Amino acid sequence: MPGTPLDRDSIGHLIEGSPPLVEHFLSLEAQLQPNGFDMTVRDVARMATPGAVGAEDADRVLSETEPLEFGPDGWLQLEPGPFLVTFNEVVNLPLDVMALGRPRSSLLRSGAGVHTAIWDAGYHGRSQALLVVYHPQGYRMQQGARVMQLVFFRMETATSQGYQGHFQSENL
Repeated sequence: MPGTPLDRDSIGHLIEGSPPLVEHFLSLEAQLQPNGFDMTVRDVARMATPGAVGAEDADRVLSETEPLEFGPDGWLQLEPGPFLVTFNEVVNLPLDVMALGRPRSSLLRSGAGVHTAIWDAGYHGRSQALLVVYHPQGYRMQQGARVMQLVFFRMETATSQGYQGHFQSENL
């Protein structure tokens, strides 16, 4: 039914398509969930400068970032604050599917959260999200950890024009 979230079987079918709905995942068995797909951490960066948003796209300034290095054991200790997470997975949304990202509950239960924007129909790229560590003692994160679930929705009709924004084909 249009407008409802896609289930595991529907997502799996779209992953088998061309182009695949999601590619470059670490483990299909672990990441494919009953109602979404778990996104895994590739890179984490610290916000280094303030950003800005204006009334026009030309007035938008993204925060510059400084990449953080995972330790030899693959772990990273994060202090409280905002971070930019880049995911391993590449998402290829058809013109009749959009997505929303939600944090995994284990992050929330430990004082960390993931904040995202909407994945518009027609988007293609390796997405990023805002990770905020709220816990005053910080948070440990391993490279490849599943931190967010992407929930896909089939739209009633395909859009005539897919996503055309600045982040199309990002991080590829």
